[in-house]
Amino acid sequence: MPDERIGVRKTYKLAIGGAFPRSESGRTYVVRAADGGFLANAARASRKDVRDAVVAARKAQPGWAAATAYNRGQIVYRIAEMLEDRRAQFVEAVDVSEGAGARAAGTVVDAAIDRVVWYAGWADKVAQVAGSSNPVAGPYFNFSVPEPTGVVGIAAPQTSSLLGLVSVVAPAIVTGNTAVVVASELRPLPGVTLAEVLATSDLPGGVVNLLTGSLPEVGPVLASHRDVDALDLCGAPGELATDLEQLASDSVKRVLGPSASEVDWREAPTPRRMLAFVETKTVWHPVGV
Repeated sequence: MPDERIGVRKTYKLAIGGAFPRSESGRTYVVRAADGGFLANAARASRKDVRDAVVAARKAQPGWAAATAYNRGQIVYRIAEMLEDRRAQFVEAVDVSEGAGARAAGTVVDAAIDRVVWYAGWADKVAQVAGSSNPVAGPYFNFSVPEPTGVVGIAAPQTSSLLGLVSVVAPAIVTGNTAVVVASELRPLPGVTLAEVLATSDLPGGVVNLLTGSLPEVGPVLASHRDVDALDLCGAPGELATDLEQLASDSVKRVLGPSASEVDWREAPTPRRMLAFVETKTVWHPVGV
C-alpha cells in the first residue's frame, strides 16, 4: 500500500514590484478560517516593506499613466478574464475566509469579476465625464482634463476580502494611478491570490503592490511617506483613520476617508472613487496655431 501523500503547503508572501518577496523582517502571522481553524501563515509586512512598495509604485507610475486610456481598459479587462478563469479557486478562498458558504461565495466572486469589468469600461470615458472645453473671452482654446494623482495608498476593507478589495483597487489604477495596498489582516488570502492574478496578467509590475500584516503597524508609515500622493482609508477603523489622516496632512496628501457607516460593497458602484484620485489640469492654446 503506498504511503498517504502529504500535501504541499503554500507560502503566502507579499507582492511588490511584480515579485513575491517574504517580509524583510522574516515575520509571519497565523491566518485563521472563518470557523477559527488554522488556515495559513502570511507574511507580516514591516516598515521597510512599505518603503520598498512605494518605490516600486513610483517607478511604475509614469509608464502606467502614459499608457492610453484604451490600453489601460484592455489590461484591467484582462484581469477580469483571469479572475473568471480561476473562479473556483477564488470561491474557495472567499468561502474559507468569510465563512459565507460556497453559494454565497460564488455570488461574491461573480460580483467582483463584474466590478472589474465595469471599471475597465470607464478607462476611456473618465476624461469625458471629468474634463471639459471651457468658454473663454479671447482667441484661445481652454481645456480641463483629468490626470492621475500618482501613488495611492489603500487600506483595504477588513471584512469584504475580495469584492471590497477590487472595488477600491480597480478605480485607483484604471485612471493611471499606482497603488500600495494593505490587505485585510484577518482575511488576506483572497487578496494575495488576486496579486498572483495581477502578476500573471498584462498589468505592469509595480502598478499594484499588496502587503499583508497589521494596518496599525504599517499604516502610519504609508500615510506619512512623502512619496505617497493620496490615501484611501476605507478599511481603517475610526480612531486609526483619524491618526492616519493627520499624518497625511504633513505632506498635503489627498485623502478619501472611511464612510460613516458600513459600506455594502454589493451595491452598484459610482465614478466617485475614480474621481477621488484624479487632478484637473487646465490647458490654454491659441486658436489657429
